[in-house]
Amino acid sequence: MKKAYPFIKEYNPAQQAVINSGYLECDENYIISIPTASGKTVLGVLAALKVLQQGGKIIYAVPLISLQNEKYKEFKVFEQFGYKVGKTPRNSDIAVMVFESFDIATRQANIINDVDLVIIDEFHMIGDYSRGPTIECAITRMRENNPSTRLIALSATLKNMDELANWLDATVVTHDFRPVPLNKEVLCTEEFQTKDKNNIVFKILNDSLNDSSQMLTFVSTRRFTESLAKKMADKISKKLPDDKKETFNIIAEKILDVQRKRNNQPTEVCYMLADCVRNGVAFHHAGLFDRQKEIIEDEFKNGNLLMITATPSLMYGVNLPSKNVVIRDYNRWTDQGQMPIPVFDFEQMAGRAGRPGYDTEGNAYLIAKSLDEAYNLDEFYLHGDIEQTTSKLIDNNDAVLKQIITQVSSGFANNLEDLIGFFNKTFYAYQIQNSYNDMGFNFNDETIKYEISTAIEYLIENGIIRLTPSGFQTTPFGILISRNNYSVKIAIRLKDYIKHMGDEFNAGSVIYEISSTKAVPKINTKYRANKDNIREVLGRNNVFIAQVSNNEATAASLIEWINERRENEIENYLKVYAASTRRSSYEASNLVKFMRDICDVLGFYTYTNDLDILSARLYYGVKKELIPLVMGVKRLGRQRARSLVDVFGDDLSHVSHDELTKVDGIGDKIATKIVEFYKQ
Repeated sequence: MKKAYPFIKEYNPAQQAVINSGYLECDENYIISIPTASGKTVLGVLAALKVLQQGGKIIYAVPLISLQNEKYKEFKVFEQFGYKVGKTPRNSDIAVMVFESFDIATRQANIINDVDLVIIDEFHMIGDYSRGPTIECAITRMRENNPSTRLIALSATLKNMDELANWLDATVVTHDFRPVPLNKEVLCTEEFQTKDKNNIVFKILNDSLNDSSQMLTFVSTRRFTESLAKKMADKISKKLPDDKKETFNIIAEKILDVQRKRNNQPTEVCYMLADCVRNGVAFHHAGLFDRQKEIIEDEFKNGNLLMITATPSLMYGVNLPSKNVVIRDYNRWTDQGQMPIPVFDFEQMAGRAGRPGYDTEGNAYLIAKSLDEAYNLDEFYLHGDIEQTTSKLIDNNDAVLKQIITQVSSGFANNLEDLIGFFNKTFYAYQIQNSYNDMGFNFNDETIKYEISTAIEYLIENGIIRLTPSGFQTTPFGILISRNNYSVKIAIRLKDYIKHMGDEFNAGSVIYEISSTKAVPKINTKYRANKDNIREVLGRNNVFIAQVSNNEATAASLIEWINERRENEIENYLKVYAASTRRSSYEASNLVKFMRDICDVLGFYTYTNDLDILSARLYYGVKKELIPLVMGVKRLGRQRARSLVDVFGDDLSHVSHDELTKVDGIGDKIATKIVEFYKQ
């Protein structure tokens, strides 16, 4: 522990309360609920080390890949003591897994039976619509198939803690200690004699500069993160001391170097971000390159930036504490339109305030425009209760379908009674049972029976499950779905699309189809998208559309990508956030592979070769003729491959090592690899 967390001199009151409860001496399930920044991870690690010393295995489950990467790096220190840290329990002592991977692991008895401890971080996500059902069913399956595994759930404060504890047969320890005291306040523009919320944001930024502290500001959209950062950067620029400007300029160059090091021109958004950073202000959203986000996060953690403006997604993921947190926008866009954020989310954002070891206090400010609004916000967010955590399992129809397929394909259920038995052990069933009991009725499983029966009919109808004399069985199509993370609805949609593809393969049409699914991250349009150019790119590929949304922008961007346009060219031509292109193209490539697998199980082989080629083009961002070269020569990349083909033609087998090195960007190592590739 001293090696991993050298800054901890003694356990804080919240940690000590958990330790004093007998947490390390017993093997009971535990729910640990203490405020943000109070050291929940350390408590999980203490229990993990005990298991490691006894020769056991641990899974540490988190909801996000960013958190997985952070914890993976954090736990790597334990390899100095002979314990293997990885991302799967097959070959590691501590496996840091996202919820979806943990869910897959619970389906394999040979894996889950070897696990002695499962730690669920951010356990409150069990009430989340998308990820909640996954972790709920993974826990249910693990407890059913390996009841001896200890479960430790780490969470911020939950309202219905007793309900969750009873479901898990767990001991609950809660504590309100916070290493840095938190002040929460609603500020009103009327009181500051202004009509613009941004003037209050600037006042806090100016105060932060004067007392050498930092601030995070949450707004509702990507566009607002950019516009607010630009305004604050312009205003604060005249007040910055020279030594700070020097630091900020170095960071700005790092931001621009992300693209330069790839031999790419920085995009318009890159330049905008760098200009803001030169004045100590950064914006942070999904439209930036991953490396740029890492730079912003690292420099902010090191105290080298004054302020980050961010969308609410930053409240999860990496730990970015700050003395001051401002929530300028308390509404966010949802499928139902603009909605106020839940109290729980406000607490998560506010909880970022106060850096342990740096600040003596943290301040969280919510901004209102009128005194009446300020009063309502104070009542609702500062003095209101957080929401009940409720299961979203049955609400999320696709999750129910996927879990039924999983139970059948894994051999855990082959009839309706088995399936009902599994779902009756979920948190959803526990909550329904309690509701019935509270109303004076005896619980029965008719609700669950109806939902499962309806789902099974749908799965049989779509050729995913079949009835046999020995019970339910998954079809080859169903087995394929069970082995992938794609939703059942997406799989059925692609199956139907494949059946109606016609006589001629149209790569543009395939890209448009997959871009319209939730499996491909969207390449969002900017405030003023170039709709005519988006239509032109799609029309050139025989895809004709009426309206332009993010789906159409994504498809057009991916078509440009496989035709070897660079990110800055895509961004300038289509007016989109082209930094998302690589991530979207990677996921699109995988989804096209999935389409090819569907063709295999359906016995539809006409376009399997075309889909293989399209998958490779999406992954590498190349035209067809470059595929052998970029696949055969590791780390060559599409730009150098294009330079070589432009000089020597498609076949480089006749080109010597020395001739290759004369091409810009081709060094000795790459030239040697190319020669070896053609020899083989």
